Amino acid sequence: MKKVILSLALGTFGLGMAEFGIMGVLTELASNIGISIPMAGHMISWYAFGVVLGAPVIALFSNRFSLKHILIFLLALCLVGNAMFTLSSSYWMLAAGRLVSGFPHGAFFGVGAIILSKLASPGKVTSAVAGMISGMTVANLLGVPLGTWLSQEFSWRYTFLLIAMFNIAVMAAVTCWVPNITDNARTKLRNQFHFLKSPAPWFIFAATLFGNAGVFAWFSYIKPFMMTVAGFSEGKITVIMMLAGLGMVSGNLLSGRLSGKFSPLSIAIVTDGVIALSLGLLFLFGDGQFASLSLTFICCMGLFALSAPLQILLLQNAKGGEMLGAAGGQMAFNLGSAVGAYCGGLMLTAGFAYNYVALPAALLSFFAMSSLLLYARLKHKPVPAFSSI
Repeated sequence: MKKVILSLALGTFGLGMAEFGIMGVLTELASNIGISIPMAGHMISWYAFGVVLGAPVIALFSNRFSLKHILIFLLALCLVGNAMFTLSSSYWMLAAGRLVSGFPHGAFFGVGAIILSKLASPGKVTSAVAGMISGMTVANLLGVPLGTWLSQEFSWRYTFLLIAMFNIAVMAAVTCWVPNITDNARTKLRNQFHFLKSPAPWFIFAATLFGNAGVFAWFSYIKPFMMTVAGFSEGKITVIMMLAGLGMVSGNLLSGRLSGKFSPLSIAIVTDGVIALSLGLLFLFGDGQFASLSLTFICCMGLFALSAPLQILLLQNAKGGEMLGAAGGQMAFNLGSAVGAYCGGLMLTAGFAYNYVALPAALLSFFAMSSLLLYARLKHKPVPAFSSI
């Protein structure tokens, strides 16, 4: 069982590097291809669109094939997409590579969760899934800073070549360690959509989208933000990316600890509020190096502290369509990445300085908190901070 979790964690590590690694190479990518930094930021959006397209397709048809074979196919797509991106020489070639590499992202998490639910002993499924997700947090702590360093010292292409080659190793691990099992669920396709008739899951989808969009409107441009606003040298960016990754790991751990004492709804509402406030402070005080580093840690911590509570809330409101609900959550999360990167880019295209990307970021995070407050009102649940439900 440990080898199965490890193989899936390696997969999410590679996905994390592909998704978040682009933030650390935007300036080198833009310079090398001859496009603006906001246009380079579109690569975040193209990846997210790939997730939006891929997640529901695999979710709806996963019971027709061996789950192991689906995983291998998804990893092959990761390999092809990142290889395409590495070899690209124009905007549209880059966009195609990011679209293909994003396609397997949400589906990998969904299929991996099904595999672990079938193999883990009762009461151990949650911890097994957490083990799989840990690969992504480690990617932000170690993998993304490594990719940033490779981009600065050699070329951004080395970063994505490394990701492509890493997927070969993950395919080998899945082939050797994951058993050949099938999802035998036979829920009718029409019945899987019944939970969407209620407004409750839509509020959770909205909170997921706006929450991620808020952080990504700023985080997508973290490198030029830290260099032009906070005044850090390019050599310090690798360390800053490690700090952001440490915040994400800490947020995931903190959320797990708080879940035993407070409701998922309370944790999510307070976290979105803290993120919105932190992003507003980044706009005002981002030119101070200590302030920018501290607020970066808090924002990244909040991003992954939201993950588990929102997932739990979504599953609670997707009865009969849990797999589709999980796919919808991934779609909302990554659509939020696209919306956030676009909104931040709009501020730059309009000629504003980099600290202004924090303004739409804070507003979007406020929308996320508002969506959860509306959900609480719909469910007639108390909304004070860390109330019990």
